[in-house]
Amino acid sequence: MLSRVMTGIEDIRTFYARLMAANAGSRDPRLEAVFAEVPREAFLGPGPWRIVAGNGKITTPSADPAHIYQNVLVALDDAKGINNGEPFLHAMWIGKLALRPGEAVCHIGAGTGYYTAVLARLVSPGGTVTAFELDAKLAELARQNLEAYGNATVVHGDAVTTPLPPSDVIYVNAGVAAPPAGWLKALRPGGRMIFPWRPAERVPLAVIVTRTEKGFACDPFMRSWFIPCVGASVAGPAAKIPTRDQAARSRSIWLTSDKAPDRTATAIFGDVWFSSRSLGGRPRN
Repeated sequence: MLSRVMTGIEDIRTFYARLMAANAGSRDPRLEAVFAEVPREAFLGPGPWRIVAGNGKITTPSADPAHIYQNVLVALDDAKGINNGEPFLHAMWIGKLALRPGEAVCHIGAGTGYYTAVLARLVSPGGTVTAFELDAKLAELARQNLEAYGNATVVHGDAVTTPLPPSDVIYVNAGVAAPPAGWLKALRPGGRMIFPWRPAERVPLAVIVTRTEKGFACDPFMRSWFIPCVGASVAGPAAKIPTRDQAARSRSIWLTSDKAPDRTATAIFGDVWFSSRSLGGRPRN
């Protein structure tokens, strides 16, 4: 006869954190510690919760937080298609950014603040997170949820039109046709930005950008899909839209004010363009 073992939420959260760290492939032991420390349920509202599954949604059997310590998407606003994000994906992205204590982070598309809290813990002590959220309701929830995180500030506003603070890391959780020039300019030397690049419906990629002495290096490293970023998700009529192969071959990003597009251009969006040439290297064929 099988006996039933009752597991406390602490054990469940610990195992969830181990899964996050393993999927991230990061050598930073703080990543596991932070995912174990930050309570996901505190950012999702009272349960039961709506879980995105396939083309529909299912409701958890109860308000037991054990149900949401899995790699599941939890709906935040059904009507707008907004969810809390896939934990495995975010763990991988955050691990790839290799955040350090003391760094300044800008989080664009903060939702209700769960991953903002993770970022805030990883840059402590001495670091700060400025979180932008365009939706008024979500921004207010994020503000309330992050009150216990003294180094995180929520801005209810448009990160596309509002100047970003100088940042060591920019973490973008909304799909853009191209990153606005202001985002690139906000990166400090050595700064990193990760964003969902969606120049066309058929081209959903995640890209990490690093500001070096020679310019902005970029690496499209995986497929990714996020809800569109208002004000930055539609390319203008004069844009050069890349094919999936061209987008994947992009190795640097340039401001047209610094350098005019040349034959290596894989995509052009007004004041920003992508090149197949790595910084100081040859074009990627």
